[in-house]
Amino acid sequence: MTGLPQRTRRYQNHHFDSTRWDFFERRPSDIIVASSYKSGTTWMQAIVANLLFPDGVFPADPAVMSPWLDNRRTPLEVILERLAGQEHRRFLKTHLPLDAFPYDPIQKHVYVSRDPRDVFVSLWNHYSHHTDAYFEELNNVAARVGDPFPKPAGDLHWFWNQWITRGWFEDESDGWPYWSHLHNVQSWWNYRHLDNVLLVHFDDLLKDREAEVRRIAAFLEVDVPEEAWNGIVERVSFADMKRNADRYVPRAGAAWKGGSETFMNRGENGHWRTLLSEPELAQYDAACARALSPDCRSWLEGGRPG
Repeated sequence: MTGLPQRTRRYQNHHFDSTRWDFFERRPSDIIVASSYKSGTTWMQAIVANLLFPDGVFPADPAVMSPWLDNRRTPLEVILERLAGQEHRRFLKTHLPLDAFPYDPIQKHVYVSRDPRDVFVSLWNHYSHHTDAYFEELNNVAARVGDPFPKPAGDLHWFWNQWITRGWFEDESDGWPYWSHLHNVQSWWNYRHLDNVLLVHFDDLLKDREAEVRRIAAFLEVDVPEEAWNGIVERVSFADMKRNADRYVPRAGAAWKGGSETFMNRGENGHWRTLLSEPELAQYDAACARALSPDCRSWLEGGRPG
């Protein structure tokens, strides 16, 4: 892909409003943490927080410092005021595909992703454990566009069939009732060559956390004192993050039955192997053929080198 990313789509539904970015006053030093969903976004926010504050003393919880700007749940003016008041280097979260995101050639963008089958398993835990209050809040949000966010109407296999064969948006063919994981990844993968875009794979973080965190620090041009590294690497381990989940999970997990611990779930991969049948995996192959280039699929399923 040549040239710079262009914003050609508007994303608006029960979760999203991509136009909220139009009101954000950027700073050149801002960091954008991006992913589709359930791919390591919260993990990456924790990593960035600990790199910017290597002693682990944050001015606010990372879940508060690093808002999801395109999400409709929190009033835009609240988020903008909070961000305007931050004097440290800021880091924000987006779940937008790159063709719906207002790319800035100056800012740093860290995109994290994961095998789609692992994303699905984590997403089912996420979706099936939402509280009734969360559905009500999401569907009653001001200026919601389109149909309400539906509650699960079946088991994991029902959800798989919906998620892998239906799109919420007309030009997507997977991701219902959220948005396409596959298109999201491909849109960022196409611009992985840009100097200010870094792709990170969940598997690589699991395999060698310290090496990946050092790679992220180098990309962000953050100078970390050598004596701080052991503490950083420990604090961004899954075990430590789960012990301190309320610091990292949005609204301390109030949207899920079981709270932050439900949100954090397993922190591992491969569980799909015991859950998905051969016909379901054939559906997966068909979805990948529709939405992913072969090299992007290879990276998603195995991490680096990609």
